[in-house]
Amino acid sequence: LVLAMFSTRAQDSQDLQEVRAWTLSTAQVHQGAAALYQKRISELDAAHLLDTDAEFLLKARRLFARLQLQAALRFPDSRDWQWELHTSAEPEESAYAMAGGKLLLSLEQMRSWNLSEAELAMVMAHEMAHVVLAHHEAEYTFVLQHFPSWQQHSFAELEHAIDHDADLIQALAPLGKEQELQADEVGWDLARKAGYTPTSLLGFFKKLAKQAGYPNFEIASHPAPAQRYARARRWAIAPGDNAASSGR
Repeated sequence: LVLAMFSTRAQDSQDLQEVRAWTLSTAQVHQGAAALYQKRISELDAAHLLDTDAEFLLKARRLFARLQLQAALRFPDSRDWQWELHTSAEPEESAYAMAGGKLLLSLEQMRSWNLSEAELAMVMAHEMAHVVLAHHEAEYTFVLQHFPSWQQHSFAELEHAIDHDADLIQALAPLGKEQELQADEVGWDLARKAGYTPTSLLGFFKKLAKQAGYPNFEIASHPAPAQRYARARRWAIAPGDNAASSGR
């Protein structure tokens, strides 16, 4: 009986070690993301490309605060996060979020799309949704589980590879497309509850489809822009069709 108990405990310990090998804790992910975000912010600052438009930054941070309140109501854990928002004047930059509530907006993209206040809120709400839904953690877990060799790499190398390694991009594509649709849905709900009308939010998806060279075609990690626009049109016409809004 003692041997049997020891054997069971040993197996449990081995299973736990295996699980830990292909997962990262939320604290580890947030810490790693914060370090990478700060590194990027420092690089932009040194190049005089950080927060160059004070008026836009103030506007964006006001909207950001409104959306944070809604995120905290639906995702209570996010109340304790150190949310942060900056802008980049780097022409090749795009809007993105990092785990733990770190957002970076592209001034070039925001200006070229001529976004209204509501459309800008939708962009930020979409990126925030990726964070509160723990999409980054899901990607890391997938890679560590299916590509064990990445367990030997640093967090920074793993994060970079997810966006640049061809094999990982292909393997993550189905998950990425699902996450984009989820972020659209939850982001729409956050923006709606922050006070924006369905019609005003729909403008973002219309511009997204218009800006795409081939709106009916998917890319590696994103659904077709036309598909996303069609979904948003359904939400605008019949709000109950949005599972996030209806609580389903």
